[in-house]
Amino acid sequence: MRYIEPHAHMVSRTTDDYERMALAGCQVICEPAFWAGFDRSSAQGFYDYFRQLTGFEPARAARFGIRHFAWMCINPKEAEDTGLAREVLELLPEFLAKPNVLGVGEIGLNKNSRNELAILHAHLELAEKKDQMILIHTPHLEDKLKGTRLTLDALREHPGIRPERVIVDHVEEHTIRLVLDAGCWAGMTLYPHSKCSAARAVDMMETCGMDRLWMNSACDWGVSDPLAVPRALQEMRRRGFPPEVITRMAWDNPCQFLSQSPKFAVES
Repeated sequence: MRYIEPHAHMVSRTTDDYERMALAGCQVICEPAFWAGFDRSSAQGFYDYFRQLTGFEPARAARFGIRHFAWMCINPKEAEDTGLAREVLELLPEFLAKPNVLGVGEIGLNKNSRNELAILHAHLELAEKKDQMILIHTPHLEDKLKGTRLTLDALREHPGIRPERVIVDHVEEHTIRLVLDAGCWAGMTLYPHSKCSAARAVDMMETCGMDRLWMNSACDWGVSDPLAVPRALQEMRRRGFPPEVITRMAWDNPCQFLSQSPKFAVES
């Protein structure tokens, strides 16, 4: 079955992963800007990273018949240095104009600090000004509920941002309804040992329905699985979901959200 991987950090994956994903049916990958595993020391480092996301990765994906799209930002883990963050923000308009860039992301909060919140608002102001879609990271573990509430409050302070053009990622059982009730889309991130398992994701579908919901692997340089989405689709098959419902989660839902960007064009 064809599917969309709507959140994957392919700069940290091997070319073999592209091949495996293509063999599993992946036709589209969306790659948000994220933390490199260490704090970058200059805006120039981000500039080169953004060049990689908008030039090299689309070409690497295309070798396997996969369309590659990206999102641009300085991620929450590096937002504590507000001086550097504002230098990086000045680079973003150049890259937001690139043909494979869908919007601003993954922005949000990491430790729910004052500096992180200030840079979140700066990103939201940019998205509002440039009429960009938004992909939001929510914190891990005990900070997730507080961070989700702070993020949704921040969104409400920017009336030019339409919640249906915002995806709030890494939701779990205690945050999914907050996100959906705010009118945003919710992303369920499938990790082997943290965030959300395939079984928990399907449980949330059964509890909350499937409107404004997608699944992603967020595979990166850590313990993660680039085939997490097709494994979750297999869990849906095991529970007896009909093919058209599985197709909705594999393709239709992410396509519905992403198609709000005029740059997102794939075969129906």
